[in-house]
Amino acid sequence: MDAGDVGLREAASAPWYAGLTRRHWRILWGSYLGWIFDGYEAVALVYALRPALASILTPEQAQAPAFYVGLAIGITLLGWGIGGLMGGIAADYIGRKRMMMVSILGYAVFTGLTAFAESFTQLALLRFITGLAIGSEWSTGIALVAETWPNRARPKGCGFLQSGFGGGAVLAAIVWAVLAATEPLGAESWRILFALGALPAFVCLYLRRALEESEQWMQAVKAQRWAATTEDDGAEHAGAARKNGARPFSLTEIFREPESRRRVLLATALSFATTVGWWAVSSWLPAYTEGLAKAAGEPANLWGPRMGIIYNIGAITAYVISGFVADAIGRRAFLLVTYVGCIATSLACYLWTGGLVPFMGLAFLNGFFTLGFAFSWMAIYLAELFTPSVRATAASAVFNGARLIAWIFPILAGQIVTAFGGVAAAALTLSSVYVIGLVVPWFMPETRGRPLPT
Repeated sequence: MDAGDVGLREAASAPWYAGLTRRHWRILWGSYLGWIFDGYEAVALVYALRPALASILTPEQAQAPAFYVGLAIGITLLGWGIGGLMGGIAADYIGRKRMMMVSILGYAVFTGLTAFAESFTQLALLRFITGLAIGSEWSTGIALVAETWPNRARPKGCGFLQSGFGGGAVLAAIVWAVLAATEPLGAESWRILFALGALPAFVCLYLRRALEESEQWMQAVKAQRWAATTEDDGAEHAGAARKNGARPFSLTEIFREPESRRRVLLATALSFATTVGWWAVSSWLPAYTEGLAKAAGEPANLWGPRMGIIYNIGAITAYVISGFVADAIGRRAFLLVTYVGCIATSLACYLWTGGLVPFMGLAFLNGFFTLGFAFSWMAIYLAELFTPSVRATAASAVFNGARLIAWIFPILAGQIVTAFGGVAAAALTLSSVYVIGLVVPWFMPETRGRPLPT
């Protein structure tokens, strides 16, 4: 056995965190701080929306509360999709660090301003603008962590980063539980939840000092490596672009090449299933839990937040272990397990007629799959499918592009709730979207153990 074989064996037996430095953890922490407040803002909307609408809707509008709940969520998703797509493209041109700071500052400001909304029009406009800013943070942070962490540790780091969303969601649920119990502003206490969302503005001060730009992205841009994947031959197109002194538009590039286009479309189908499943199915769980509590003679305003905390603890658990599971069983198997779990736990939750305590166990499992695993695969897998010059664009096209389609479904869900006479029927109908996840993974490439494309 020569020295090279010994070195390879030692490298293979080293723990996954071997080689990680303070710089790696600093980059992860900076990206995590941005994503944790994204989770806070998204879940704060779910909890605060009903009391907010009760406060600001006109008597005529108040006759159809489910419709306005769905409309407000849909408008947020539309802004999220548009802003995310724009932000991902910008991150491939101006850099990951700069785009992250812009997005965090933007959503902090407009989330805080939501606390002062006095009409549904104002609320909807602020939600749309907040969505524009929120959408661009995720793909930027994922690209930065993926491009700076070592290959062996990368899936775990991306899973840890994704857990920030669950951490923010738990934070929002805890704050809402306190506000629901104490009601410091009475019926207007929902405004405090949004006002606290302005705090992430201070994170930008840390990011400016602590974060470094991705060297992999800078090298790719300097070398003018524009091809979207290593499988597609982009030499002729890239050569023409260099000759003309122009860089091909990153959004066009991911759809120009056959293999890249195939990957984007397949991954977007999975993202669509995840997005519709969460916003049009799982986001109704607090209201459904409150209904179970009322039927059992329990205080509904306490059991809804309790469920939210447990649901998001389940999601955080899944986030943290997702990188380890994906490395152990492979990316395609991870996707199949994820969507089977989403279907099973959604059916179990919305068909439940038993007690509240065992229902909390189902909520944990539902959060584990529909929010945890269902979003973690995008953090882990998408970076492995595309090259640095288009990585943030491709990730944002998949993650946020689905929102450009899915934003209408929360609105439809509100109408279905009204038509079917209950949340359970609407959720059970829309949970069929998870079937997409049972088919698409078979057509996706397996990337376990492969280095990040450069």
